[in-house]
Amino acid sequence: MTTTIDHAADVTADAFAERLFAACLGAMETMSVYLGDRLGWYRSLVDDGPATSAELAERTATLERYAREWLEQQAVYGILMVVEPGNDAAQRRFALPAGAAEVLTDESSLAYLGPVPRMLASVGPNLPELLKSYRHGGGVSWEQLGDDARISQGDMNRPWFEHKLGDALRGVEQVNATLSRPGAKILDVGCGAGWSTIALARAFPAARVVGVDIDAPSMEIARANAAGAALGDRVAFRTADGGSLSDGTSYDAAFAFECVHDMPRPVEVLDAVRRSVRPMASSS
Repeated sequence: MTTTIDHAADVTADAFAERLFAACLGAMETMSVYLGDRLGWYRSLVDDGPATSAELAERTATLERYAREWLEQQAVYGILMVVEPGNDAAQRRFALPAGAAEVLTDESSLAYLGPVPRMLASVGPNLPELLKSYRHGGGVSWEQLGDDARISQGDMNRPWFEHKLGDALRGVEQVNATLSRPGAKILDVGCGAGWSTIALARAFPAARVVGVDIDAPSMEIARANAAGAALGDRVAFRTADGGSLSDGTSYDAAFAFECVHDMPRPVEVLDAVRRSVRPMASSS
């Protein structure tokens, strides 16, 4: 006989109310970080140095009153610090500490989380569509979530792809041997903004890499990113459903990074991907 212990049943109303209230405060804090990210306030505090509300507003072409309210709120939350107290709120000068600056503004850092609030913010306007889906079926697509979602997803994953992916794959002997051969072909399914595709091309300079994603605007972003990385000659992108890879191309390896959990039909996609990869023995 198995006994199930349900700890949720032991939570009191007061304890759960405290938990939910704390979660709501966290959500508000996250939305304040969204403002600082999108309005360029964090970036200015890093690039241009500490600022008063008037200085920050002038640097970023925003309104001083709103900048002042945000700076005070960020200091109360412990994100910013007051480096010059001043005699009144308008004279206070605020700075972004190094640790928070890395997390919020350093796009190359593995600790970079600045884009996360954009992802959460993209959901808000689509909550009515999500309710419809729960009642009638269907779902909310990346196209509906918009640029905040697609760009934040790409920016969040970029540091790991750039710093870790190549070494991780080269450390697998059979993968490294196969993809280091001249003319090797690599498929990157659900590539989004293309940073994984670019990392694969850099890791295996003798290979050609094809990135596939169902979201057309993401493919435009990916092409621009690949052009900026000077890899346009070895990287290509196709707007396509991963479940219908029917152009007849065979690949030496296929990857799907950070995307399977977002797919409405993952089994069909993985089956199509598997059929597009030639047997290892015949890739010589």
